[in-house]
Amino acid sequence: MKLFLTCPKGLELLLEEELHQLGITETRQTVAGVQCEAELEQAYRVCLWSRLANRVLMPLHEAEAETADDLYREVQQVDWLQHMRSEGTLLIDFSGQTREINNTHFGALKVKDAIVDQIRDTTGARPSIDKVAPDLRINVRMHRGKLTVALDLSGDSLHRRAYRLQAGEAPMKENLAAAVLIRAGWPQQMQENGVLLDPMCGSGTLLIEAALMAADIAPGLQRKRFGFSRWTGHQRELWENLLAEAKARKAKALSELDICLTGFDQDGKVLRAARQNAERAGVADLIEFTTQRLEDLGAEQIPQAQGLLVTNPPYGERLGETQQLMFLYRHLGDKLKSQFAGWTAAIFTSNPDLCKVTGLRADKQYKLFNGALESRLFIYPIAEQRAEPVAEESGEVSLSEGAQMFANRLLKNRKQLGKWVRREEIECYRLYDADIPEYAVAVDVYGDEIHVQEYAAPKKIDPVKTFSRLQEVMTALPVALELPASRIILKQRKKQQGKNQYEKHSETHRYKEVVEHGCRLLVNLHDYLDTGLFLDHRPIRRRIQEEAAGKDMLNLFCYTGTASVHAAVGGARSTTSVDMSATYLNWAQRNMALNGLDNQSNQQVQADCLKWLRMQRGASYDLIFMDPPTFSNSKRMAGVLDVQRDHVDMIEGAMRLLRPEGVLYFSNNYRRFKLDYEALSEFEIKDISAATLDPDFRRNNRIHCCFEIRHKG
Repeated sequence: MKLFLTCPKGLELLLEEELHQLGITETRQTVAGVQCEAELEQAYRVCLWSRLANRVLMPLHEAEAETADDLYREVQQVDWLQHMRSEGTLLIDFSGQTREINNTHFGALKVKDAIVDQIRDTTGARPSIDKVAPDLRINVRMHRGKLTVALDLSGDSLHRRAYRLQAGEAPMKENLAAAVLIRAGWPQQMQENGVLLDPMCGSGTLLIEAALMAADIAPGLQRKRFGFSRWTGHQRELWENLLAEAKARKAKALSELDICLTGFDQDGKVLRAARQNAERAGVADLIEFTTQRLEDLGAEQIPQAQGLLVTNPPYGERLGETQQLMFLYRHLGDKLKSQFAGWTAAIFTSNPDLCKVTGLRADKQYKLFNGALESRLFIYPIAEQRAEPVAEESGEVSLSEGAQMFANRLLKNRKQLGKWVRREEIECYRLYDADIPEYAVAVDVYGDEIHVQEYAAPKKIDPVKTFSRLQEVMTALPVALELPASRIILKQRKKQQGKNQYEKHSETHRYKEVVEHGCRLLVNLHDYLDTGLFLDHRPIRRRIQEEAAGKDMLNLFCYTGTASVHAAVGGARSTTSVDMSATYLNWAQRNMALNGLDNQSNQQVQADCLKWLRMQRGASYDLIFMDPPTFSNSKRMAGVLDVQRDHVDMIEGAMRLLRPEGVLYFSNNYRRFKLDYEALSEFEIKDISAATLDPDFRRNNRIHCCFEIRHKG
């Protein structure tokens, strides 16, 4: 009979070779699959033994078809009672479309009607749909006017081996893992010395698939059912013989097996899942899993024999991840060169640029698809050499020329700012802001920790060169500032769009208390791009604190409420802080509580500031601070906020709430902002931007603009 075997794109050649090994010689590759001719026993063998296929389809009927009537008529050309019981269950997988059939659900419904009507007209009984465990799974495809109706002998996709109930964050499908191992040379390696290591093993899929291969365990042996299990053409005795043969092969291989499979990962929870997966697969005794960070992996933990290292490291989808992952890939490259001489390394990734920073040259590379994601498998022969040490015998770190230049600038800036920092008793300040264009980072000091923001480089800049400079920055910082690297937090600042502008970097919930002009404030250096304290607004917060005594203060777009805290500490009669974010308002409440300030006099209001302004009546405030974002399209807003376009309405709305002798401080960070003096001519306006910049921000006087606005007369 004819068969069509589906597989992920890029695996067609490997699948064809696998079929030849299973005794099927009449084969032809197509896109994402292989066509072949086989006996029923061979079809069963593929379902049981194929490590690469997704589905085994047995075509029942092929015809020309365009319309829904054509589809209905041609499906009824099959005698369905030859394949299922009259009261059995079925499931339809429909793909493709025509001018009339442009919905897969409609196509599947038409196929179901044709089958059910035929059986009901013949027997009076009717089958039903079962989406979980149907007796018969039918695959129907319409493509360029051609219809193919096939029986799915595999049932559920063959990549599901029934051992993986738990997976990590980015699980690799089992048949893709098997393909990676084959391309990496594991079948030859397991014959030579059987040593395989995965330093970032996650839920263990690569190691488990490697163990199944080495132990000659059929990948389908654990599955309880296949698509042919309740097919009326199923030959049970033939299938039972194949199962008995597979069990005998497994027992024989396990009794003779001598391999060393090792997996490391820094996530203990994921490793527990990996061990459970290995137990279900029956190979737990063959794999050693250890909780271990890649950076801390020592030579004593690595098998002495040369072998194969294969891994699927993270590739970075979330905001700011790619640059940070480059450090991981650089660590991997350094480890390979220093501790794996003579080994072969295989790295599978969906972000090939990350592999460029390993410093290794690939001997081979293969294009594979992880679902719809185009990926690469790089094969590296590790030369018999050691990486140069990064430290001299004295224990002092040897900096490159670029890193030393950056370190010198840090020391110069710290010396220039030192007297001012000590005099003002400032804990948090900007030490460096892209002073050297090649090192485009901002370095902020938060007490005994350093917050580093990397400005995203233009796309035309080689990402490897950008990373190399960033690595020099991260090497120089702990040396110049005499701090351990663990106290340096790196983030990437780039233009934010859509939901990315609110996306978290991590979920540490680690808050740090800092003091500014007598105010105690909480910052979070890890979870968000911004820390909860805008350092460039330090002078305006101090001015508000000095002017707030006995006044009612309004803080619009209040963020974490730091300006409100300064006002309250300065003796304000009341403060009102308005923002849309519940997270920020909760943060503001915590800042107030940290300073012993009560909620009755210091209120937080969750609202769209523009809408809230329009709803207020009467002049109720003596002091208003408004610092809107440059742009916001939050779904909680009535519209889109653009500070250049909307600033006149915002200022007029705030001035309606300002008492006659009061003052509005209006600021924003849009570097091309132009205040519309003519539209706001009824007010007395003074640009105080220069006066609101402390020494640490005078190197970049466009960091923000700030205006003092009062009623005339």
